[in-house]
Amino acid sequence: MQARRAARELALILFSQMDTINNLNKWDFQDIVLKSVRTLTNNSTDELKSATTAILSMKEYIENYESNHPKNLERPIEVSNIPVPIPMTSDMQNKLDDLLNIAEKTMLAIEIAEMAALEENSDVKEYITKISNAYRNHKDEIDEQIKKFALGWDINRLVKMDKDILRIAIAELIYVKDAPLKVIIDEAVELAKKYSTDDSSSFVNGILGKVVIENNLK
Repeated sequence: MQARRAARELALILFSQMDTINNLNKWDFQDIVLKSVRTLTNNSTDELKSATTAILSMKEYIENYESNHPKNLERPIEVSNIPVPIPMTSDMQNKLDDLLNIAEKTMLAIEIAEMAALEENSDVKEYITKISNAYRNHKDEIDEQIKKFALGWDINRLVKMDKDILRIAIAELIYVKDAPLKVIIDEAVELAKKYSTDDSSSFVNGILGKVVIENNLK
């Protein structure tokens, strides 16, 4: 995993605490990153528990389906069931998609935790620092960009996750400038897909596209 991708994931958690952090005179980034990693891994643990429950439910469904299949109902009670074909319904496909999504998030959290824990790997912490300082130093300008292009939306009523994703991406686009525009936008859209609402990815993509044009970014 790229250090900057890990940094963006952790920055999203960090930005949820931004109102508190803005009041601090000195940041202890080691402590902040550690807390963010713990938040990410705890969320993944909770999702993994949900996935385990879903897997057990699917296992029970399959076992009952097998037991109640006509081929097995015709067999003597004392003998074991024989395997039977299972129709792959859309409901089961959706459950499998959910499990795959949870597994991906869990693996991602583990990768990020490993990267952040390696003392010799300062790239993650360094990039979080760049993003966070850019936002702290240009908070009003960044929020003004969101207000300008989120037509019909009150910035104070935007989904908090969407707002923080936009803040991170705009800070990178205009002030950090250490990554290609397309990468920054694509990563922001992926964060929106992963952590926010169904409409968030297109909303985030649209706002960032206007920011690029408005600021003549290349």
